Amino acid sequence: MKSAAPLSNQEFIDQWHEVLAPYGVGYRIKFLAQLASRRFQEKLEPFGLTPFHWVVLCCLWEEDGLPTSTICGKLQQVGGTLTGVLDRMEERNLICRERDVRDRRIWRIWLTEEGNRLREVLPPLAKTLIDQAMDGIPETDRQHLSRMLDQIIANMS
Repeated sequence: MKSAAPLSNQEFIDQWHEVLAPYGVGYRIKFLAQLASRRFQEKLEPFGLTPFHWVVLCCLWEEDGLPTSTICGKLQQVGGTLTGVLDRMEERNLICRERDVRDRRIWRIWLTEEGNRLREVLPPLAKTLIDQAMDGIPETDRQHLSRMLDQIIANMS
């Protein structure tokens, strides 16, 4: 049995272009995430914060006093990773940890006054970055992109 002739470089690229880096959607999403994280880190640096601190703060601004396990679940993080971040946030007086009154195995995370104060400062910085990234993209397309990303995340979960 005779095997098919190997693809030329151009035929290979034409056939697999949509999955090859740097053209594939996955690669571009990863690259975008890295760019956005880097730019956001620049905005957070004067506050001594990281993008990971930001997402923890966002969880607590939405609902203060969450158990550590709930924050892990929302952020899809393993406990060990979050523990170090919470340690640094506690050292910075952004949060405090308290044992749950009904179940001593559970640690609840509470915002301090400083953590709550950042609620007035940080979201406008994030909005500026998003507006910069979305410059020239109509609002309807922004909403459509958001829905598509939610669907992709759901498909991959």
